[in-house]
Amino acid sequence: MKGIFIILDGVSDLPCKILGQKTPLETAKTPNLDFLSSKGKLDYCYTVKENVAPQSQSAVVSLFGKDPNLAPRGSLEAQGAGLTLANGDLAFRTNFATIDDLNNLNIIDRRAGRTLTTKEARILAKAINEKVKLSCKFEFIPTVHHRGVLVFRGGFSDNITNLDPEYGRGIVNPNSDNKVHFSHAVDDEEDSEFSAELLNNFTRQSFKILDNHPINKKRAGKGLHAANIILSRDAGNKPVKFKKLKGKWAAFCYMPLEIGIAKSLNMDIFKFKPPKLKSMDVYANLFSGLKGFMKFSTKKLKKNKNKYDYFYIHFKKTDTPGHDNKPLEKVKMIELLDQKFFSFLKEFIGENKLIITADHTTSCEQKAHTADPVPVLTYPISGKKKNPNQRFTEQDSKTGRKILGRKLLEQNLF
Repeated sequence: MKGIFIILDGVSDLPCKILGQKTPLETAKTPNLDFLSSKGKLDYCYTVKENVAPQSQSAVVSLFGKDPNLAPRGSLEAQGAGLTLANGDLAFRTNFATIDDLNNLNIIDRRAGRTLTTKEARILAKAINEKVKLSCKFEFIPTVHHRGVLVFRGGFSDNITNLDPEYGRGIVNPNSDNKVHFSHAVDDEEDSEFSAELLNNFTRQSFKILDNHPINKKRAGKGLHAANIILSRDAGNKPVKFKKLKGKWAAFCYMPLEIGIAKSLNMDIFKFKPPKLKSMDVYANLFSGLKGFMKFSTKKLKKNKNKYDYFYIHFKKTDTPGHDNKPLEKVKMIELLDQKFFSFLKEFIGENKLIITADHTTSCEQKAHTADPVPVLTYPISGKKKNPNQRFTEQDSKTGRKILGRKLLEQNLF
């Protein structure tokens, strides 16, 4: 083993009123992460470019030194979900979401309240696959919780807009309106117009199926958000394949996006199976998944230390509290990571390289990604003066140098 690259998804934040104008990283008690920081160096990183709030897809691809414009999220998510894409197949990342109706198109909740159980998602997906009628073959697959993948089979253009205006192509638009915008072509080609209308047709048909489905009638009776629309975004019409990275890599991940990125980079992948959501206690499920993934990663690192040069470990759960404006839950997750994982890593890493960063800043109070830089910890360093008091926080990182995402591994790991 030569090094480990860890991404704490969305862990970077802005000051929160409930935390006394501190960020969750500043508030959390992290003695093990503090130890690593005191022996390393801190910098700050714009994962894609300055003044842009990136989506996870563009940020992670960029952090691996690749061009995110060549890796549409739809394609990556489909590959990560186990689908094989041919050139021309049109793939989307999707959410089960909640709107009022097809006339007003007001988005009530982009994630159906996060309460859609695995069983419910599968039943609703089955209804869509059986009842929606299109001029092409298609597959709609639920993945994790409210997430899913949609693929139209054939020869289609991906030069079309998203249904949810909060998400642009690889970026986030936090000041967009809160309405569904039906897709349209972004060029003058007939196949783009056809692709956009195909997506709109799927969306209208699936809404009628979902809105009247017994699952959603039952959810409404319980006071839960109906999962009555499929919000599709980030179209891609070809498989993604990059030149492999230096050395032999293994990835530990569990979300389709990160699995798809690891596949595109020709990494060996160790998949963790997150627990199914069976009840309405979403955060109990998230913490259970985090604990399970830490245990999984620890075990796999020990077992495979001598088989790989580098390991990529992606902790997704730290992003969710930011989108839900739950800074206290974010603090708990950071502290749990420090107690159960970084305590192990502190002893395991030895003199091998370690990089810890985030893919983007997720602001609790804004409930969205922002354009702010993320902290980067590189461990260990030699021949340089260390700062025993520095911590892995947004503010402390700004005493270091500015790094652009595509240069991160080249400058700090290899």
